[in-house]
Amino acid sequence: MVFLFCSVGGTLSAQDDHDHDQQHEGIGHTAHPANEIGVANSVVLFIGEEELSYGLHMHYVRRLARSRFGAGVGYERIFDVHKHNTVSVVGSYALAHGLTAIVSPGLTFEDEDPTSLLGAVHVEMTYEFDVGRLHIGPALEWAWDPEDMHVSVGLHIGLGVGN
Repeated sequence: MVFLFCSVGGTLSAQDDHDHDQQHEGIGHTAHPANEIGVANSVVLFIGEEELSYGLHMHYVRRLARSRFGAGVGYERIFDVHKHNTVSVVGSYALAHGLTAIVSPGLTFEDEDPTSLLGAVHVEMTYEFDVGRLHIGPALEWAWDPEDMHVSVGLHIGLGVGN
């Protein structure tokens, strides 16, 4: 599935390499916005428990200068029996037009014991199609903390703001 996701993203982005280079240099009317507010709705599978749940991920990312790098903050809530929460620092890199890799180290806690914090890391890939200021597309995530591991597949929707 990861191979298919990356292959489709690479194929689609290869069709528009010249425009992609111009967009990342800030040339043209569709340059990637300086800020993004994003939401991902996903199906989450906890590996150890073989349990499916609904997950909601939100983030704010600011592009660093006119580079392919971005940094921001994120929050994930998984609506499972544990009421799983993660707050994180977000780092992103635009691999190709529409295809972005995201790494988010953070802290995970459960509603029942919000003071029991565990280190966590999330790794995500998104492929976004531009619809005006909106970016819509599939998202695939792998996450780890000392007590569990989960994978998520869902739909990412981002709102680009600024130049």
